[in-house]
Amino acid sequence: MSTKPTTTDLQWTELDQRAVDTVRVLAADAVQKVGNGHPGTAMSLAPAAYTLFQKVMRHDPADADWTGRDRFVLSAGHSSLTLYIQLYLAGYGLELDDLKAFRTWGSKTPGHPEYGHTTGVETTTGPLGQGVANAVGMAMASRYERGLFDPQAAPGTSPFDHTIWVVAGDGCLQEGISAEASSLAGHQKLGNLVLLWDDNHISIEGDTETAVSEDTLKRYESYGWHVQRVDQLPSGDLDPEGLYRALQAAKAETERPSFIAARSIIAWPAPNAQNTEAAHGSALGDDEIAATKRVLGFDPEKTFEVSDEVIAHTREALDRGREAKAEWDKSFAAWRTANPERAADFDRIAAGELPAGWEDELPVFEAGHGVATRAASGKVLQALGGVIPELWGGSADLAGSNNTTIDKTSSFLPVGNPLPEADPYGRTIHFGIREHAMAAAMNGIALHGNTRIYGGTFLVFSDYMRNAVRLSALMHLPVTYVWTHDSIGLGEDGPTHQPVEHIASLRAIPGLNVVRPADANETTIAWREILKRGKKDYGKSAPHGLALTRQGVPTYPANDDAAKGGYVLFDAEGGEAQAVLIATGSEVQLAVEARDELQAAGVPTRVVSMPCVEWFEEQDQAYKDSVLPPSVKARVAVEAGIGLTWHRYVGDAGRIVSLEHFGASADAKILFREFGFTAAHVAEAARESLASAAR
Repeated sequence: MSTKPTTTDLQWTELDQRAVDTVRVLAADAVQKVGNGHPGTAMSLAPAAYTLFQKVMRHDPADADWTGRDRFVLSAGHSSLTLYIQLYLAGYGLELDDLKAFRTWGSKTPGHPEYGHTTGVETTTGPLGQGVANAVGMAMASRYERGLFDPQAAPGTSPFDHTIWVVAGDGCLQEGISAEASSLAGHQKLGNLVLLWDDNHISIEGDTETAVSEDTLKRYESYGWHVQRVDQLPSGDLDPEGLYRALQAAKAETERPSFIAARSIIAWPAPNAQNTEAAHGSALGDDEIAATKRVLGFDPEKTFEVSDEVIAHTREALDRGREAKAEWDKSFAAWRTANPERAADFDRIAAGELPAGWEDELPVFEAGHGVATRAASGKVLQALGGVIPELWGGSADLAGSNNTTIDKTSSFLPVGNPLPEADPYGRTIHFGIREHAMAAAMNGIALHGNTRIYGGTFLVFSDYMRNAVRLSALMHLPVTYVWTHDSIGLGEDGPTHQPVEHIASLRAIPGLNVVRPADANETTIAWREILKRGKKDYGKSAPHGLALTRQGVPTYPANDDAAKGGYVLFDAEGGEAQAVLIATGSEVQLAVEARDELQAAGVPTRVVSMPCVEWFEEQDQAYKDSVLPPSVKARVAVEAGIGLTWHRYVGDAGRIVSLEHFGASADAKILFREFGFTAAHVAEAARESLASAAR
């Protein structure tokens, strides 16, 4: 067996050490059985993960969704066995057969942790650095939740106080998203956040000296974090006592986020594989696993060996969890008695319900007036701010352009910030120019629960956010992206800022609903529908991206069918429709004007506004056929972006008025004219479609 460390602060027995060593052989066996995976980090991190789950974290394996629990995020998601084995040992529902089924079809133990798939997994991780930013979002949400329900409690005394623990590797810290998120966390003084860095010096290409020479601890000190380093034992293994002391010190530090560097040796104590890049992402091989088992005192002829004593010992986490939750329940009950109104809010918010009468506050815009949809969105947020306290958000330093300020007098900023509107429980988040971290933090906020989050930037910068947006969709998270300046209509800033491919590209993400309203009233209806769908419910909820105009667009009478994703805005007159014009956003007005021209020429024409293709596809076939009659083959789709979305709707005889190249720097009206976005061009496309359909 491994050398047993001498401990004073930490109760650490031979059985604890045997459990840690069991983790190591299980990790090696699981990867060897399937023939692929990442054994090395799970082996070296075993003492850290075990100490967290068995000695430090407040959690109840019997109730993985307990509001008062600490959160654990494995940002280094490739080392999924680090988490799975702890969930197995602690009693979250995984059993030995699940570890044997690692990375196989239908198992509860996929290659990377997946939220909603495996009990105890708080977030889907794998793309490096995402988990760090998720954890920052969780820490932000925890503070905002406390402000909603228990703002006056002294630090550490509220049932809403808990800690966010995140384990990250070298790769996580090299990705730029973690730098963005860590900078934000330091600025926000998130004292409820602890990051443990597995400093093993190995990546796929070998020693990290190939790519990194910075002083990471000084970098985190410069961000404003509390920084510690844990030394190794003489054997080279991680030191449980040192880890325990560092974790407890980090938990006690409430004014700053905490960073703990733990120098480890990947695949320790495998005699030949330790400290090699091969151990990062390859099975060790039968001979090396047998040698490792001999070092650790296990039978090399046995696989997945777990003694009854070990599993009985680690499953005591269920008893500790039950006791911790019972103690929390008492404090929660006392809070409920002392705060009946806030308790009622908690019950409503936890159930995913919105306040009674909230829809009455939604603005209705007078038809005929020109209003930018970004401005309409801002009015919706300001109208709802007073009645939906759990709704909060902000922008990546573009609030004035995105119209995302829900309350100008209340900024989510820590105690000590010099700005007059600073409030640790403020409504408006200033994410800074950190689009990628903003999106991933929003995922963490949604995962944490009990708030509703939105965040804004220019649509073209959704490129910076894409990986996090994809994970929003993969996890079915009810986050709302407010993307403004949605086309060449933004004008003089030119092609670097004019989104062309973005809307179609975002629609290609399964599970993301892209909403591009035609006018102010559609914007109101869109927000209403998004909020109705906003309950966190894995498999049913979804992220939404609002694509909003910079320029003013005509306002049409409100039509609740906009919530169905596509509807008849203006129907044909003088007979059944001979042509259908489909449009979104600022191009709807062009379809309306083209309809007038075609109607005057004796062609009965219908205009369909389709703000959300995904919502439209949810409708039954009868409704879809009522909007887009199969008998009408002459169809034109109009959108100021690439036309990939529209081929399935216009058919063989249809035409698409789109933009298949980058924009230019000029006044928006000139750009629309020069690039063919005119009513005359749309009408001509309709005539071409009519001719094609008649052949």
